[in-house]
Amino acid sequence: MEIRAEVGADRAAVRALNRAAFESDAEADLVDALRRQADPCISLVAEEAGEIVGHIMFSPALVTADANLRAMALGPMAVLPARQNKGVGSALVRAGLEQCRLAGCVAVFVLGHARYYPRFGFLPASRFGISSVYDVPDEAFMALELDPGALTDKAGKMHYHSAFAGL
Repeated sequence: MEIRAEVGADRAAVRALNRAAFESDAEADLVDALRRQADPCISLVAEEAGEIVGHIMFSPALVTADANLRAMALGPMAVLPARQNKGVGSALVRAGLEQCRLAGCVAVFVLGHARYYPRFGFLPASRFGISSVYDVPDEAFMALELDPGALTDKAGKMHYHSAFAGL
């Protein structure tokens, strides 16, 4: 399996993958909108034997306490149903976090499974005094400091890119 940057020729396969993984068009439409609107945006694919089997996207996140904080939001992430629970998602997360580091990001946020993301170092964002603009369980909204101490004294709300408003 190879993890690489998404290229234009991958777009149809990434759209089909997101539709298959989420059984709706919402996440696929979000990926398309983020590609058009978000800058910077990190979009990676997992390719195996010429087939796109996974996709992950990171887009800018705004923390109200510091508009200049270089933070990203992880999501959506999709893996073909037949390839789930085989390490594809974990490989995408690790590669994506490394790309965020290389891009100069100091923190990453995710709204996701509380038993999945802590393996990568994510903690409830409330530990940093940061909450989501969405009404979600505390344990599901998490943050990871790529630069230790980056979220110190940054208490406030985290806002996703405006493309998320359509969800």
